[in-house]
Amino acid sequence: MKKVAVILSGSGVFDGAELHEAVLTLLAIEQCGGSYQCFAPDKPQLHAVNHLTSEVSEGETRNVLVESARIARGDIKPVTECHVEDFDALILPGGFGAAKNLCTFAVAGQDSEPDKEVLRICQAFANAKKPAGYACIAPALAASVYDTGVKLTIGNDEATANGINAMGATHVNCAVDEVVVDNEAKLVTTPAYMLAQSISEAHEGISKMVETVLAMK
Repeated sequence: MKKVAVILSGSGVFDGAELHEAVLTLLAIEQCGGSYQCFAPDKPQLHAVNHLTSEVSEGETRNVLVESARIARGDIKPVTECHVEDFDALILPGGFGAAKNLCTFAVAGQDSEPDKEVLRICQAFANAKKPAGYACIAPALAASVYDTGVKLTIGNDEATANGINAMGATHVNCAVDEVVVDNEAKLVTTPAYMLAQSISEAHEGISKMVETVLAMK
């Protein structure tokens, strides 16, 4: 049974982890015969968004770890407690939290800065040559993790792709139900809700991403 570390970025598409993507990822890991442990940075979110109105809730503060615990049913640890030697693979679902709380791509674009602890863990997996999967907008963080030229995808949004390319990665356009694999880096990415119009469309690519990651040696 392969063990997978899953890093979440809050709870909710506009300010945290995309809930469908997170749950589909956890389900796919189990369906592939693996197990998982969820992690998240213990820090304030960039901001809180009212998901009914899509507006920022002024004056409201939320903690990334506390919000992520909603998805993990409380079974979650601070990202500082993630040790690469305990796991076979790493997976990061998307949602704007990946670009707001795990790095600053949502506000800084090509000048994005990753969260230091998240970067340390992600680079530890990369340096150990352990496979990783990044979904949706999370590949914007992967551009800071891997060497220049690493192949990845967020789908086909030109502006976002240009920003990622400016960070040194090589963006590859990809359909919603497909994945982009960089075999040398052992990195698998998929567009998920960057393109998906339904939960079933998101499921196709996420399942393929998880299957590909867990099949890597």
